[in-house]
Order: sequence, then C-alpha cells, then structure tokens
Amino acid sequence: MRDVTGKDGVIRMDEAINEIEGYLLWAAEKDRARTRANAFCAGLPWLTESQRQEVVRHYCRDQREISRVYLERIAVRSAGLRTEYESVYRALRKRLVAVFLSASAAAVVLLTLAIGLPRP
Repeated sequence: MRDVTGKDGVIRMDEAINEIEGYLLWAAEKDRARTRANAFCAGLPWLTESQRQEVVRHYCRDQREISRVYLERIAVRSAGLRTEYESVYRALRKRLVAVFLSASAAAVVLLTLAIGLPRP
C-alpha cells in the first residue's frame, strides 16, 4: 500500500481506509438507531413532541451503547481469530517447507545413487 502523510505523521493507506469505513459504519448505525426510535415513537401517538424527542434521545443512546458493546466484542473475537489463524498458517508453512526440503533431499540421494550405479 502507498503511504500518505497526515498531520500526525505517516498513515498507511489501508489504515486510512479502515478509519473511513469505521466512521461510515458507525454513522449508518446511528442512523439506524434513530430510524428505529422514530418507528417506536410512531406507535405511541399520545406522546407530546418534547416527550417524543426525549424517548428518541434515550432510545438512540441505548441502541448506540448496545452497538458499541457488540462491536467491541466482535473486534476482540476478530483479533483472537487473526492470531489463531496466523499461528496455524505459520505451522502449515513450516511443515510444507520441511516436506519440500525432505523431498528435495530424497530426490538428490536417489539421483546420486542412480548416477553412481555401475552400468551393465
């Protein structure tokens, strides 16, 4: 990836894209919470406008907190899976290299023996 210089120094392009994506996802989550809050209040026609605004505000705050907790839990799980998969990948790569080196050594030994055998 290319590097882009920002106010705080060098920021990698993939990190910048992740930041933008995170911001957009969070903005969409806030919008979804507001939409659900308004739908909830639509079912309560007896609320005054100030009561409706208060319910929407509380509902949005609660939904954002729930979403934040879920996202943090997902981030922790994602990091754990990444670590696990990286260790499995390293082990598989080591085994593949060992098999390749063993097969190469066996081929060299067989070729050496085949070349060194007397011809009848």
